[in-house]
Amino acid sequence: MNESNSRPPLAYNNEGFLRKADARPLRILSEYLEPLSHFRAQGITDTIVFFGSARIKEDGPMARYYEEARQLAHMVTAWSETLSNHAKRFVICSGGGPGIMEAANRGATEAGGKTIGLNIGLPFEQFPNPWISPELNFEFHYFFMRKFWFAYLAKALVVFPGGFGTMDELFEILTLVQTQKLRKKIAIVLYGTEYWKEVLNFDAFLKHGMISEADLDLFHFADSPETALGILKDKLQQAGHTHVTEAPEIARTANPWDGQEGVGLA
Repeated sequence: MNESNSRPPLAYNNEGFLRKADARPLRILSEYLEPLSHFRAQGITDTIVFFGSARIKEDGPMARYYEEARQLAHMVTAWSETLSNHAKRFVICSGGGPGIMEAANRGATEAGGKTIGLNIGLPFEQFPNPWISPELNFEFHYFFMRKFWFAYLAKALVVFPGGFGTMDELFEILTLVQTQKLRKKIAIVLYGTEYWKEVLNFDAFLKHGMISEADLDLFHFADSPETALGILKDKLQQAGHTHVTEAPEIARTANPWDGQEGVGLA
């Protein structure tokens, strides 16, 4: 008998295999299951997602937006803590990086709440900020799995000035809402009217017949944390999202695809 022979590693311990193309479905599935496990353990019911540029700094030329994102996240978190519910409601979620993402996580943490960071590895800009709750700090390889978790738990979206990534994320959600691929109502707030009306001409979409007039009601503009909070409260209450009192679907079912109407993706 050849004593040099040894048992091969179990497949799930074989890093060489797990990095191969054949194991890609396992890597994708892990970026679904790991966050799911953490959200269940932490009792996270739903989120309010903040999008915006990684390049906006606390002391930069657009510092106003950093500070106001921080204030709004603080206000939303403080308000959510007043809701009579044992679950974690309207948890602030960001892309996990610097700029507006950092401001959102920072405001929520400073208000004493939990806050989520869905980070992704990029060649520049994107490193986890220090204000994310450690148990809710995630690193993604696949953009589409990261986007799934942005959309799946979100009851509202606040979009601060940003570039290509912010536009991608905004139009992803707008398209899901417009095409009714979300089985829930979601509030969308574009923060910074002057910026948004300069970089996007929504009226031109309507003029040329690319969208319907009703599509202009899918989002609302705000220019102060107080106004944005008022819109969020109003829209969340109108949709009935503030009245959920039971444990979150994500925490109580083995398969979150088998949820109640109004939750998750269609």
